Amino acid sequence: MLHCVCLLLLVASALSHLDEVTLDAQWEQWKTTHSKEYNALDEEGIRRAIWEKNMWMIEAHNREAALGMHSYEMGMNHLGDMTSEEVAEKMTGLLVPDYRDPSFTVDLEDGKVNKLPKSLDYRKKGMVTAVKNQGSCGSCWAFSSAGALEGQLAKKTGQLIDLSPQNLVDCVKENDGCGGGYMTNAFKYVQENGGIDSEEVYPYVGEDQSCRYNSTGMAAQCKGYKEIQQGDEHALAVALFKAGPVSVGIDATLSSFQFYQKGVYYDRNCNKDDINHAVLAVGFGVTPKGKKYWIVKNSWGESWGKSGYILMARNRGNLCGIANLASYPIM
Repeated sequence: MLHCVCLLLLVASALSHLDEVTLDAQWEQWKTTHSKEYNALDEEGIRRAIWEKNMWMIEAHNREAALGMHSYEMGMNHLGDMTSEEVAEKMTGLLVPDYRDPSFTVDLEDGKVNKLPKSLDYRKKGMVTAVKNQGSCGSCWAFSSAGALEGQLAKKTGQLIDLSPQNLVDCVKENDGCGGGYMTNAFKYVQENGGIDSEEVYPYVGEDQSCRYNSTGMAAQCKGYKEIQQGDEHALAVALFKAGPVSVGIDATLSSFQFYQKGVYYDRNCNKDDINHAVLAVGFGVTPKGKKYWIVKNSWGESWGKSGYILMARNRGNLCGIANLASYPIM
């Protein structure tokens, strides 16, 4: 009861800071910042109402965070006029397979490491390209797959090259393009196709097209892939350490994820059994206060999260199912 009263007081306090004049100015500024235009007044009214509701939620959360009730802060971003349901529908796209062949799973004996480092960040090793934006296309799987391939290419050749998610969207027949897909299908395609084009020769458009792969633009190849023991966070850390960036699936349905800004993300409502979004794990670490985290690259642009990244709680019960659908290509 006391918690509810405190929460109501926090919300009331947050609302007092968001008077109508301030909201009007912030709404106009937000539209300008993110180049938002609406076709009709009623559409703008609907979007404004969603945006206001999100603003209030963010304000209330951050006041709780200031009191030590959360390990992360939220912030308004370009998704501010969308509900969490709309974000999940338009900007995720991971289709979980019914069956995973156990012969592709990393052998536990192969995964033994005497001691893992305290931290690992492949961005600092030149193995991670810039953050991209998938837009309103369910192509997260293609960006996650391309990112894992980019990491292996950089590890093998020392060259960091942007590979083409659009090549995967258009050409991986086992997946459904903007309708969604799965990462190992993409790795299998690159293996059987004999390569994947670079982003430069096969640029991203964010919609389904006919396959235009051209071997003259081929920038990377793949010999196969490995999957990590389902739900095993230690095995995921070992794979990151031994192999490189790893494609992972997570639950991205919560508004707390939609507006994550900084800190170590932990929301106990994040569902490890209902995974809908593919991202790329590029490292791990621990805060000065001892909170362990995964470094995760998203494909919602640099204005989302911490310059396009999120630090997700590690060894907290497989938060959001991050270790359930982890895989990486072999070059």
